[in-house]
This record gives sequence, structure tokens and C-alpha cells, in this order.
Amino acid sequence: MGISLWQIGVVVVLVVLLFGRGKISDLMGDVAKGIKSFKKGMKDPTQEKSNDASNDASNDESNDASNSDKN
Repeated sequence: MGISLWQIGVVVVLVVLLFGRGKISDLMGDVAKGIKSFKKGMKDPTQEKSNDASNDASNDESNDASNSDKN
């Protein structure tokens, strides 16, 4: 005897009644943010450093251009 479709349905209905749809969707959003943070943390550190360096260089160039427009 395994878990039937009716048992799963009853559990889902009880969870929705107890917690409400708003809290469940907030919880799922938090879980998604956690997963994204975990994946970002698991990236190769050498890739991250090279991406940061290229982003810094492009930010410096755009800052220089905006500063020269102000003068």
C-alpha cells in the first residue's frame, strides 16, 4: 500500500487551509532566492573574479565618460 492520490490531495488541502496561499507563495519565493544564491556561490571562483574584473573595467569607463560630461 502506497500513498494514494486522495491522501496527497487531503494533505495539500490541509496545508493550504493552515498556512494560506500568501504564506506558501512567500515561502516558495524565499526557497527560489536561496537556490539562486547557492548556485551563485557554487560557481567557479576564477570565473567570478574574471567577471568582476571585466564588470569593474566597464563601470570605470562609463564613470569616466559621465564625469567628463559633467566638466
